[in-house]
Amino acid sequence: MEKKEWYVPDDGEQIRSLLETGKGLAFLAEKEETGELAGVFVVVLPGKGEKNLGREFGLSEEELPLAAHMDSAAVREKFRGFGLQRRLMETAEQALADRGIRYLFCTAHPENRYSQNNIRGLGYKAFQRKEMYGGRIRDLFVKRIPPEGCGKDAANLFSTEDKK
Repeated sequence: MEKKEWYVPDDGEQIRSLLETGKGLAFLAEKEETGELAGVFVVVLPGKGEKNLGREFGLSEEELPLAAHMDSAAVREKFRGFGLQRRLMETAEQALADRGIRYLFCTAHPENRYSQNNIRGLGYKAFQRKEMYGGRIRDLFVKRIPPEGCGKDAANLFSTEDKK
């Protein structure tokens, strides 16, 4: 990571708590031949909690449970450059669509071109820039999953002017 402030990792206890309480999901990428862990992607299911980014976007109370945070991606250094973050996000998107999730939110540092490119390349749209995580600037992104689920055209079905 070029600059440490670009990434704010969750600690192991936070992730364990999310997974044990059903408020999060983890997706793993492994080297096929050896089972070596290559990367991990964590999704948070914030429900109607105060930290649900859907509140920033203007979702109604009824829509908040339909939101997920594409929270954290980490790829081991020797596996970088193979598109694992993108593939993990795509896998998570499909799993979330299958669960009825319709709004995906994520954040990235404005200068983190790797994450920005992955996020935008998957069809997410920036809707706000704000301080988060103890005063660190982040761009907030949203992507709507249509009722029919993910697909090649899903990214084109969303406009930040028309979130419904």
